[in-house]
Amino acid sequence: MTSIFHYNRLFALESGKSLPGFHLAYTTHGRLNERKDNVVWIFHALTANSNPLEWWPGLAGEGKFLDPAEYFIICVNKPGSPYGSISPLSKNPLTGEPWYHEFPELTIRDMIRMYQLLKEELGIRKIFLALGGSTGGMQLLEWAIEEPALFDHIVPIATNAVLSPWGIAFNTSQRMAIEADSSWLEKRPDGGQKGMAVARSIALLSYRHYNGYGLTQRRDKAFVPLSETTRYAADNYQRYQGLKLVNRFNVVCYYRLTQSMDSHDVGRDRVSVTEALGRIQARTLVIGIQSDLLYPPEEQVFLQQHIPGAEILVIPSDFGHDGFLLEYERIENALRTFIKKSNSSTLKIVNG
Repeated sequence: MTSIFHYNRLFALESGKSLPGFHLAYTTHGRLNERKDNVVWIFHALTANSNPLEWWPGLAGEGKFLDPAEYFIICVNKPGSPYGSISPLSKNPLTGEPWYHEFPELTIRDMIRMYQLLKEELGIRKIFLALGGSTGGMQLLEWAIEEPALFDHIVPIATNAVLSPWGIAFNTSQRMAIEADSSWLEKRPDGGQKGMAVARSIALLSYRHYNGYGLTQRRDKAFVPLSETTRYAADNYQRYQGLKLVNRFNVVCYYRLTQSMDSHDVGRDRVSVTEALGRIQARTLVIGIQSDLLYPPEEQVFLQQHIPGAEILVIPSDFGHDGFLLEYERIENALRTFIKKSNSSTLKIVNG
């Protein structure tokens, strides 16, 4: 079920600016049990929506590890996204017109502070398990630092404590592609779409890996060409993925969300990154993808070393960063082992 949470008061942002209010679209599956101890909060990645059963079907859904028959699953469409939450496409109540380029930059921490208000509205006092990959993992870490006692278990996947200069460079290159589109600054829903198609092609080079392209986009692979000049599968694939995003996403939203990712730094305005990670109290399993070029495994090792008692699993994959969505069987097995071991340890403590 998808619902909308409205907050109709002034909301201060880290930048010093304020929103006159905001709304969040969120999807729930299952029911909160009487003990209210079965909440699973999933954080989606950059261009996904609030329904993980659509984009993580190997992990969440009927008969899956995250089964709505057992858990109350919630996922919020991150603010800035065009899939229901406040975004550049929303109307600015002060003008009656869409925000477009006047929509303020949101930090990852701003997003979490919005989620906290939704959590209070829903009466959630404890989250049994929270997990998220990529920018979803960024949100998860921020919240686990902001409210350490809220989470029993967290699983940050293919993410980091601070977005690296490498990650910022990829995001900047994508924004430069958008800025090079002469229609980018035009206040219309289709402005800048050619630029975003190029931006998505750039992004794919950070999401995937050399080996993955060798397996799926071979030079001799048969394909339906998008144009008469397209000769190779990899060429066709890059163009197809660009057009696919253009047909389902908004350029200004994409631009602002990459800026939100750039803001990610759990140590900002705290003692340090390591001190911030040291605040986390939840049982933690950090998962990395061996071939991830965007968030390489050493970044997950850093998380494991500085989150108290954290465990780590690095999964082999030919598919780079996107492996966190594709290697769901390995992730499911890891989650089952992690939760089972955690429950066993809790029983020992209670019975001891």
